[in-house]
Amino acid sequence: MSLTAIGAAIAAFTGLGAGLGIGIATAKATDAVARQPEADGKIMKLLLLGCALAEATAIYGFVVAIMIILFLG
Repeated sequence: MSLTAIGAAIAAFTGLGAGLGIGIATAKATDAVARQPEADGKIMKLLLLGCALAEATAIYGFVVAIMIILFLG
């Protein structure tokens, strides 16, 4: 196995972290809405912002993995 493949695999693991982060954030937001239904608008805004930031890190990791494969492979 080449170092390029190992580097690309490590960079692709950012998707795993983002998935876990989004899942945990969604669970906590659901919990918060269940406790305070009147605050659901504020909670959803913060949830969407957090999910967008977590997803951006996954996209960056994917782009880095593709760049490693194409340019170093």
